[in-house]
Amino acid sequence: MALISVQGLTMTYQAPVRQAGLKAAVVSLFHREYRAINAVQGISFEVDAGEVVGFIGPNGAGKTTTLKMLSGILQPTSGEARVLGCVPWKREPVFLRQIAMIRGSQPIGGAGELTVLDALRFQQLLYEVSHSEFQRNVAELTEMLDLQPLLERQVRALSLGERMRAGLALALLYRPRVLFLDEPTLGLDVTAVRMLRRFVADYTRTTGATMLLTSHYMADVETLCKRIMLIDKGQLAYNGDLAGLAITNSPYKVVKVAVADEAQPDWSSFGEVVEAEEGKVALRVLRQEVPAVITRLLAELSIADLSVEEPPLESVIDQVFREGVVRCA
Repeated sequence: MALISVQGLTMTYQAPVRQAGLKAAVVSLFHREYRAINAVQGISFEVDAGEVVGFIGPNGAGKTTTLKMLSGILQPTSGEARVLGCVPWKREPVFLRQIAMIRGSQPIGGAGELTVLDALRFQQLLYEVSHSEFQRNVAELTEMLDLQPLLERQVRALSLGERMRAGLALALLYRPRVLFLDEPTLGLDVTAVRMLRRFVADYTRTTGATMLLTSHYMADVETLCKRIMLIDKGQLAYNGDLAGLAITNSPYKVVKVAVADEAQPDWSSFGEVVEAEEGKVALRVLRQEVPAVITRLLAELSIADLSVEEPPLESVIDQVFREGVVRCA
């Protein structure tokens, strides 16, 4: 049985609207008008135990709304969902003790006057973590997240990256089985991003936790996820593996070439030049023409290095959202 099961999940908001100007503002106090916003429109999917799935789409696509419903923060307008066998919006204690939602925009809550260690102890009380488990989990998280310099510092004095690390420790102290990560690397520097990706990969591998990840940074998705789901305008546009998305939705591959001499060939005769620097070039070539182009390159030029790659994930997804059509394998 899937650990996360979603059937026809829909969320519609009623948003107030009014015309500009003082008169319209006064009228709206007595006769407010609304319009329906379909944030999520009947999506269905399943996630098995131990899977790490990327849930991606443009701003306003419905990603965060979906995660809020699956974590029990919002109740849907219609549809069904089960997480760990529970209905999320019933917010039963047995459910809440097994899930965590971590948002990059709100990495850690609670009183800013508390030290990180005090916040962890408060979390221990909330989730009824035994003393032995607390000691063991704090020691492990401190090592994995390099928390030792932060434990005696007040939460309000932490930088964004430090707050994210502390927030992860708070969310994982009680060892949740399901993680919902909403833009976890938002605003972090390069070092913090690398640390967070490594930590999430290690945590899911060692604990077997199931994770649904949203991110606008495709490097997060490529590093952590084998499967992705694309959501656009509240609807699920693609559900499958990363390689399948590129193969079925991009007619091109990227051929990267480095020449061993100072030759200046007419690269446009081999394909569309997308990058070029001294002695190196990246060509966009139709998939069916790649073998013939490689044969010509090897026959006509002195090649120092040659590789064939799928197009960058960002460009494939951008194409999908611009065209509004997804071809599935």
